[in-house]
Amino acid sequence: MTTKPSSWDRGAVVSRESEHRTERAVSASSAETSAHSERVTGGGHRSHTGADNAASTLPRRQLGRYLRDWRTQAGLTIAEASRLMEWGASTLQRLEKGQADRIRTIDIQELCRIYGMPDELVDGLKGLAQQAAVKSWWHAYGDLIPENFDVYVGLEASAQKLTSYQSELVLGLLQTAEYARALNHLGYPDDTEDEIERRVALRMQRQALITRRVAPATVDVVLHESVLHRVVGGAKVMAAQLRHLADFSTRDNVGLRILPFAAGVPLGVSTGPFTVLEFGTDGKGHPVEPPVVYAEGFTGDLYLERHADVRRYDRAHECLRRHALDIQPSRHLLRQVAKEYVA
Repeated sequence: MTTKPSSWDRGAVVSRESEHRTERAVSASSAETSAHSERVTGGGHRSHTGADNAASTLPRRQLGRYLRDWRTQAGLTIAEASRLMEWGASTLQRLEKGQADRIRTIDIQELCRIYGMPDELVDGLKGLAQQAAVKSWWHAYGDLIPENFDVYVGLEASAQKLTSYQSELVLGLLQTAEYARALNHLGYPDDTEDEIERRVALRMQRQALITRRVAPATVDVVLHESVLHRVVGGAKVMAAQLRHLADFSTRDNVGLRILPFAAGVPLGVSTGPFTVLEFGTDGKGHPVEPPVVYAEGFTGDLYLERHADVRRYDRAHECLRRHALDIQPSRHLLRQVAKEYVA
C-alpha cells in the first residue's frame, strides 16, 4: 500500500500522545527557494540558545522525550534508572535532553526493556537513535523507523505554538471528524471500519492541544482559498468543516486567514504546505528547544531546524499572511462558502 503523509495519521503507536538526504543537499534545495524569499519578504528572526548544541538534533530530542516519559511511567528516577544501566546519572540526563554525543542501539533496547515498552515502540526508538546528527532531516517512511511510528505527532504534542500554511487540505488540528474520516477512507482503502475510526479518534485527540483549558497551544494558520473549494467527503461534510473553521477562528489562541486566489503567488515560488513548531521559553525568555519546520511529503517528511532555514520559513509565512484576508473577512468568507455548499 502506498504510504500517506501525516494528514492521514500514519500510526496509532503514538496514540499517547531513513533514507537521508545529506544536510548539504537539503540546504541547497531550501536555499534556492529561500534566496528568492529573502528578496521579496522581510521580518525578524528568532534567537537561539544552548539548546542548539552540536549533539542536539530533532531525532535525538524525540528519542529523549519518549525515554523520559516512559521512565516516569515506570516509576523510576534518573538515579535509579542509571544504576540499572550501570551509568552515571549525567549520561542518562544528556540522553533524555537529546544531547548525547554517542547513542548505541543496544543501550536503547535495554532501557526500553527496563521501562517495559512495547516492541513496536522499541523499533521506532532504535530507528531514531540511528539517525545522522544533522539539522536537516529527511524522514523516509518505513526506513529504519517503522511506518506506524509517527514522529510528527509526538513532536506536535510538545509544541506551544504552530505557524502553518496549508495549500491543499485543512490543517489536521482543525479538521472535523467527518472530514478526517473521508480522508482516511481515501488514504487507507483496505482498512476496516474499526481501524478507520481509531485513526479518526487519534486525530480528534490531537486537537486537545489547542482546546484544553490550561495553556492551550497557539495556532496561526494561512489557508489557501483553494482548500475551501476542494471537496472532501461531499457538500455536507465541506459545509460543516468550513463552519467549524469559522467557529474555531473566534478562539483567542487561533488565528486563521484565507489567502485568496486574487493574491496570486506572493512569494513568486511555491513553498508547499509547512508548519513551524515552537516549544516555549524558559525563565530567561530563551527557547527551551529550537523551533522546527515540518514539511510533509508523500513518501517522507522534511524536518528543518537550522536557524537560517527556520527564519526563511518565518519570513515566507509573514509574506503570505500580509497578502491574506484579515481574520474577520476570512471568517465571513468561510461562512459564505459553507452556505453555498448546502444551498
